[in-house]
Amino acid sequence: MAFVTRDALTHALNELLKPEGFKDYCPNGLQVEGRDEIASIVCGVTANQALLDLAVSEGADAILVHHGWFWRGEREAVTGIKRQRLKTLLTHDINLFAYHLPLDAHPTLGNNAGLAKAVGWAQTGVFGEQGLGCLGTPPGGATVASVAADLEKALGRPPFVLAESMGQPIRRIAWCTGGAQSYFEAAIQAGADAFVTGEVSEPMVHLARETGVAYLAAGHHATERFGVQALGQAMADRFGIRMCYLEVDSPV
Repeated sequence: MAFVTRDALTHALNELLKPEGFKDYCPNGLQVEGRDEIASIVCGVTANQALLDLAVSEGADAILVHHGWFWRGEREAVTGIKRQRLKTLLTHDINLFAYHLPLDAHPTLGNNAGLAKAVGWAQTGVFGEQGLGCLGTPPGGATVASVAADLEKALGRPPFVLAESMGQPIRRIAWCTGGAQSYFEAAIQAGADAFVTGEVSEPMVHLARETGVAYLAAGHHATERFGVQALGQAMADRFGIRMCYLEVDSPV
């Protein structure tokens, strides 16, 4: 059975995603050290207990996620839920790799790139802090209704829509996966007719009404399934190791 060493996999991931170039809210890369030889990776969106338990049942040597641990501002004590999650990994000698903003932004393997590919948008530029937001064009003749339908088909859930009219034409679209509602104003300033992200908060209602720019919230989890699958497959192809994506559904 083919395997890669932990150090070689860490180097390959960091070389590809270049996490040192991002100002993030968590450590990117190897977050919890496990066994040295890795023959099987389980990928998932978030390193919750359900995913850890599934990885144990799959006999995984490593877990690769978008949402890992040790977020800025969280309690430092290893108690309760944090203790149980960490115990699961250490007991079974499983490595945990997590990449947050670097995985959103990667031009071919990232969440933003994956969403655009899934719904047929052509990217033309970036906007916002650290260039994490994307600008592009939807298929010709796009409307709010057609963009919403494309998102539902690609993600398996209808988006929440704020718009003057579902027939409103969309010629320039902006997007940023996950919890990027704070990018809406920058998307408006960049000239977008619509902005797509994962979540919505109360101020977005008024911005959409007062500017006429459509806002579509398609799900934090749903919009961020793409990156870990593409990244995990890239590592499997490079090193000949086994990879599987395990879905732990989230309604948010």
